[in-house]
Amino acid sequence: QVQLVESGGGLVQAGGSLRLSCAASGRTFSRYLMGWFRQVPGKEREFVAGIWSSGARTFYADSVKGRFTISRDNAKNTVFLQMNSLKPEDTAVYYCAAGADTYRDYYESSTYLYWGQGTQVTVSS
Repeated sequence: QVQLVESGGGLVQAGGSLRLSCAASGRTFSRYLMGWFRQVPGKEREFVAGIWSSGARTFYADSVKGRFTISRDNAKNTVFLQMNSLKPEDTAVYYCAAGADTYRDYYESSTYLYWGQGTQVTVSS
């Protein structure tokens, strides 16, 4: 069992930056693929970024590639999402999630077993 708690969301102007954190409980954090997803009302949850348990591979949605960076600190049971050059269309509730390492289905929400409660990110124009 893994419990996930996100933090770091807030209100920022377009072009600004935010850093999201996701703290995990339990001693097995280092075994899990970690992902960030986001959701706006009325739309499906969408994949943003993922990172293998070892940190050796990262994955990004095309919409955030070059602007967002996912990283993890297994010693501190924490995964991060550095978001730069934010745009109004990045406004959403951001969720972190934990699942099994995979090459192929890292963008599917069904790959992930555990989810946090979400943190709101609002980008003003």
